[in-house]
Amino acid sequence: MIQVPPLKTFDPESFGHVGLVIGGESAEREVSLNGGAAVGAALRRKGVDFRVFDGPALLFDAIRHGEIDRVFNLLHGPDGEDGSLQGALQLMKVPVTGSDLASSALAMDKVRSKWVWERNGLATPPFEVFGPDDHDYRRAIDLLELPLFVKPTGLGSSIGISKVKTEDELLPAVELARQYGKTVIVEREIRGKEYFAGVIGGLALPLIRIETPREFYDYEAKYESDDTQYFCPCGLEAEPEEELKALSLKAFDLLGASGWGRVDFLMDEHGTPWFLEVNTTPGMTDHSLVPQAAAEVGIDFDDLVWRILETSL
Repeated sequence: MIQVPPLKTFDPESFGHVGLVIGGESAEREVSLNGGAAVGAALRRKGVDFRVFDGPALLFDAIRHGEIDRVFNLLHGPDGEDGSLQGALQLMKVPVTGSDLASSALAMDKVRSKWVWERNGLATPPFEVFGPDDHDYRRAIDLLELPLFVKPTGLGSSIGISKVKTEDELLPAVELARQYGKTVIVEREIRGKEYFAGVIGGLALPLIRIETPREFYDYEAKYESDDTQYFCPCGLEAEPEEELKALSLKAFDLLGASGWGRVDFLMDEHGTPWFLEVNTTPGMTDHSLVPQAAAEVGIDFDDLVWRILETSL
């Protein structure tokens, strides 16, 4: 049985005036707005004094006027999950939920996070990186072989990701990914089952396994489709699940991540986990994975929101 750590406080006044920042201008805006509505409702039920801010600009104005004591960050993607917001708040001496500047930036960068894992013996799908002036895409096919996945290096929610099964599909996939950043990453496909490990306060939550009839767990499968199946318990025996949770925590810790987040990995037919990414500000919509995993150990949505807010203490 998982031992859930005790709460740090039961008094909503201990948080002071909270700024819930959502929305923003990234391609993940809608995901953030949907999750923000659910988080705001939970904070209200918990009696927390909070205000909602769409993007950082108005939040910073409120901080300068002494109206905000800490920030609940639910911005996804650039300007919120990449260290930019965390760095600004650090200079303003305002605590924020989740990871700090350096770890947020590292986790958002799919290339550099994979380099860290490789250096420390964690498996991650083989890949090639293509900067803004590198158009030798044939290199990816020669070195990695089809099928491939093409991704922006600094975005989540599966936005801009394509599965490439033929050579003719590669260029359009790269062009799509480049709409969301100058550098793209091309990965070898790892055939296997997809798992997710939620993390809250140093605790690895029960693993979730997903199945989708789509080509992969894309944006529609994550947020729009009712055909995606979520398995929690994930179907593994207790011992291998604990080993995978420990490896997920290692992947999380190696990037310096803290507070809360989610680790995504594939497990191939030989039982080898291949780590994909760490999300330092995961989704909090009704389709989201961390709330589902938390519920499995008796942490309901309102309690989860409270615990995430506690990561700013």
